[in-house]
This record gives sequence, C-alpha cells and structure tokens, in this order.
Amino acid sequence: MPGAAFFDLDRTLLRRASGPALSEAMRETGVTSAALPLERAIFGYFDLFGETLGSIALARQGGLLVRGRAADAFDEAAEVAADRLAERVEPFARLLLDEHRRAGRPVVLATTTPEHLIRPFARRLGLDDVIGTRFEVRDGRFTGALDGPFVWSRGKLAAVRAWADEHDVDLADSYAYSDSVYDLPLLHAVGEPGAVNPDPRLLGVAIARRWPVLHFDTSPGVVKVPVVGLEVQQVAMAVARPELIPYARFEVEGVEHLPQTGGTILVGNHRSYFDFTTMLVAMRQAGRTGRFLGKKEIFDVPVLGQVMTALGGIRVDRQGDDDERDDPLVPAARAIAGGELVAILPEGTIPRGPDFFDPVLRGKPGAARLAALTRAPVVPFALSGTEQVWPRSARLPDVLALRRPPTVRVRFGPPVELKHRSEARDTDRIMAAIADLLPDELREPRRPTLAELARTYPDGVVPDEDRAFAVDG
Repeated sequence: MPGAAFFDLDRTLLRRASGPALSEAMRETGVTSAALPLERAIFGYFDLFGETLGSIALARQGGLLVRGRAADAFDEAAEVAADRLAERVEPFARLLLDEHRRAGRPVVLATTTPEHLIRPFARRLGLDDVIGTRFEVRDGRFTGALDGPFVWSRGKLAAVRAWADEHDVDLADSYAYSDSVYDLPLLHAVGEPGAVNPDPRLLGVAIARRWPVLHFDTSPGVVKVPVVGLEVQQVAMAVARPELIPYARFEVEGVEHLPQTGGTILVGNHRSYFDFTTMLVAMRQAGRTGRFLGKKEIFDVPVLGQVMTALGGIRVDRQGDDDERDDPLVPAARAIAGGELVAILPEGTIPRGPDFFDPVLRGKPGAARLAALTRAPVVPFALSGTEQVWPRSARLPDVLALRRPPTVRVRFGPPVELKHRSEARDTDRIMAAIADLLPDELREPRRPTLAELARTYPDGVVPDEDRAFAVDG
C-alpha cells in the first residue's frame, strides 16, 4: 500500500492560528455578532506557545456554536476565510506539498478545526482530502453532537487511521507534520514524522528521536529559537552591531540595491576570515537574512558543521567527489523558490599569494548556473579591508586595534545583467560587476611588500617561487 502525507493546520501549514481569520469571516457574514471574550489574548498565546489543554477545551465547545443552525450556514464564511488563509501558507510548505504530490502521495489536511469551516481552504491548496472535526447534521441542521472523533491527539490518530483504512494507505509509509506535542500519537504512528515550528515539548521529543525539525518560513536545517521564533542568524545579526566590534570601522553602501523580498542571489569577493562577520553587519542594515554556500571542509568539522547549517549554510563539495551529497545548487534553488536570499562567493576560497593582488577577479560558474536555473536577480557586493582585521595568516582577528581600527567597506551594486546563454560569459559578467565595486586602489595592479604577501598565506610563509613578486623580495 502507498503512503500519504498528513499536515496539521495551525502553526504548521500556517505560522499562526487560523481562528482569527475564521472568526472575522463569521462576523462579516453575519454568522456571529461579536468576538469571543479574550479572543485576541487566547490566540496570541497560542501563536507563541502552541496548544494547551485550555485552548482545546475551548475548541470542544464548537458544538454549542453550530447547534440548531442550518448545515450551510457557515459556507459563505468558510469561503471568505479560505482566500485569506491560503495567502498565509508558508512558502516552504507549498514546496513540500508539491514534493509529496510529485512522489504520488495523497496530501491530506488533518486538523482539529471543524471540517465545514476548513474544506474550502483545502480546495484552494489543491489538497486531496480533509480530516477535520465533524458535527452531526439531522434534517438539514447541526445537532451540536460530534459525528466521529474529536480530531485531536488520540482522536486525530483514530480519524487518520480510519481514513487510511478507507483509502488503502499504509501509515508506516506515510508522513505527518505537526507543531504540537499533543499530536505525538499520530507522529509515532507514521514512518516519517516531522516537527514543524514545534512547541517546546515537541522540540525536545524531536531532538531526542532525531526527527526533522522544520520551519516552513525558512530553508530546511535552519534553526530557530523556540517561542520567540527568531533564526539563529537573526540573533547573530542582532549581536553584530558595529559598536560591539570596536576593532573595526564599518562602512556599508548601496543596501538599497537589495530587494526587500523575493528570491535573490548575492555574489561577492572573498578576502578574509572576517568576511562573514562583516556581512552580518551589512545584512543587519539591509534587514534580510540569507543562506550561504560554504566549503564542505567547514561543514564536516564536528559541532562547527552543525552550527553552520543552523545559521543557514549550504554545504559545497568543491572537488565534486562527494557522491552521496546532493548538488549544492538544489537546496540553493529551493531557498530561492521559497523567497530567500542566497549568498555565494564565486572565487570559492580566499585568493593567496600574487592572486590576492590581481585586480581581475576569477570565479567558478556556480552563481551563473544558479541564476540561469532560477532567473533570480543577481546583486553584486565588494568587500575591502577585512584582510586588515583578520588576514589569512592569522588564527584570530586583531581585536586589539582599538585606537586606530582599520576601515572595512561593503558596497552593494545594482543587479547584474546576465544573458543566461553561457555560464562562462555570465561568470565573467558577475566577477566584473564585483570588481567594479572595489575601491580604486584595488582595481589597479600592485606589487605588495613581502610582509603583505606573507599575510595571504595560511602559515604566513611566502613560498620561494612567489618571493620575487614582492617589491622587496
């Protein structure tokens, strides 16, 4: 038997509760005349902390609202709410729905929300079916009694099992996604459980059982701080304030060239280990988080690799011999499809020796390939001065340069016009756009001193064959 994919609604497909939209639609269509007492506070608490026994006790009173009403009394309100709720479905939720459809799995909404209120929403999303709480209808009117289980916790599992038996679906081959610890019976019953925007207790279970922890407003693998809902990268950006980094002076220009929303490719040069910190400062000003491609050697380091993934990193095998890993452009393209920004340093590594001083930048074709694949705008940026704070020859940045900190510059430019016909030529266009943003002194050929040349090597030692490049070599 094939499997299916079961999705919870509130705080899963939707980041917040569906209740406010449903309640508002019912008032607008005359089904109800006023909001429930403390409605805003109840839903606000739910949005932050998830389901509680109190919120479920309130949901159980739904029979009182429908009792005696015509079976079609809520249809108009359900249609009005469906349009509003469909707009709130998270981008990566839509991508995951599409993945399950392509795999041939039925996609089913499994929610405590009354079925008569939420079925139009499911139709808007093209879902295959709805498993929701149903109320008995007799002589064309709701009696207020349940028609089947109350679809919550073990009741949800019972309803899903009944649906699976009816449709010849094997739960062991199925997927289920929820935010709530109360959905553990269902999550335990399927072969592929997923914790989405999990409440604190479900997060603990998911970590212990190594279940995927997802957030449908961001790429898979990106970690968020529970309750507050901030990405780890957002926390890092909050700390990356210029006044908290007194050993460098930052100048950021051209942030207006970065789109505020939508998939975007950000491309720049690579000069120092301090580049990442500098970009956190710059992106804080731009007001956007982003995903970034990084070499596999960093991601393969225990703990550090997990931290890089949590921050939004995408692992890149520069040698191309890591067969068990996906092409890094696949998750990068997925991030862009979800409306995220993806940063790439086309040089792939910090240039060393004479190459560091070459005004002609040379890049790999990954950024051009990604642009051709996604047709996202490609915004260039140029870094300079980061090598003065943390040269390649140093193990740590120079945090003692407090009296005369070096100036670090980030300059963004307008999107690069690409032709999407030749990766090589588009790569040249990208690298030229980055170089054009560099300060004048870095766009001219220059021979460094031996000391300057040494700072570009990991061990600080200039190979004999490169010494002649220095003016004093």
